[in-house]
Amino acid sequence: MVIELAAFRVVPGAEERLLAERPAMLAALRARFPACLAGYLAREDDGGFLDVLFWRDRAAAEDAARLVDTVPECAAWFAHIASSGGLRHVEVLDAWPGAPGGAADARS
Repeated sequence: MVIELAAFRVVPGAEERLLAERPAMLAALRARFPACLAGYLAREDDGGFLDVLFWRDRAAAEDAARLVDTVPECAAWFAHIASSGGLRHVEVLDAWPGAPGGAADARS
């Protein structure tokens, strides 16, 4: 399993729309890329955001990163982003209490 970490800042005044449109964006993302297992959006102490997505594997995460702009709901959601702090993929070596998607342990 791979975690995708995307840091960004929101266009001033667009935070409410960003949050309101997130469920539709995630539904479209998962429909197009079923290897997306879970997603969490967090606000950092400095006011920036961190989007954390769990993927079945690195190939699926990297494929989605390349093609995500082709999903209209995702492209519209990205319009609320003022600046990006980058995108990283990290491999899960262990998980507690269990990994998203039903695996009891990410090592298996």
